[in-house]
Amino acid sequence: MSSASRRPLCSACLRPHSACLCPLVQTVHSQVQLLILQHPMEVGHAKNTARLLHLCVHGSRLHAGEVFDGEQLNAWLHAPWPDQSTDAVVRPVLLYPPTPPVPQLPVTAPPALPGDWLGQPASLRLVVLDGTWRKSRKMLYLNPALQQLPRLQLHGVLQGRYTIRKAHAPDQLSSFEAAVQALAQLQSWGDEHVGRQQLMQSFDAAITQHQQLQAASHSASHRHQGAEVLLNP
Repeated sequence: MSSASRRPLCSACLRPHSACLCPLVQTVHSQVQLLILQHPMEVGHAKNTARLLHLCVHGSRLHAGEVFDGEQLNAWLHAPWPDQSTDAVVRPVLLYPPTPPVPQLPVTAPPALPGDWLGQPASLRLVVLDGTWRKSRKMLYLNPALQQLPRLQLHGVLQGRYTIRKAHAPDQLSSFEAAVQALAQLQSWGDEHVGRQQLMQSFDAAITQHQQLQAASHSASHRHQGAEVLLNP
């Protein structure tokens, strides 16, 4: 077991206390509910932002797994949450781009997103798959209930600010950035909307924190190597 794995973790953000994300959290209320389905390999990833998103968006849900029990998944997608009335209308929408054919992982074409849904944001439940393109595609393939959801396509995608992970295209976004843009699009939040700004402030602070910790780690490593050279000329 590595020393990193033995470090005590924060019970809320699941990060080592030295890299705790909780001080960066700004709580934002959203009419649109947020459900994050996270690939297991992302759970402990130092660069992952899904848990920060979950902590920031009040009332959001986060569940980790690659293939989910069908009955449980349907409840997460369609059933009212405890803070809703039992007869509340829930309309799940999957945040996922158009899917090019992949013979190894065939998926069913999604139904069209009904136009009248977009006028009722309080009835919407945004479903976000957190993982690399390959991992999220496999999650979609392994969980047919997700294939049955109408999809939301982002408009006017901004250039990502997720500089700590390599993007393969300028319009590729982290799960956090994509979810914020989707919540903004569904609720007509402009660039100056307080909730949108608070979410991106938390995101930017997390990126800065990661870069500072990486720089400190590299500096300590260089000092250690220098000491070894002095001790062993």
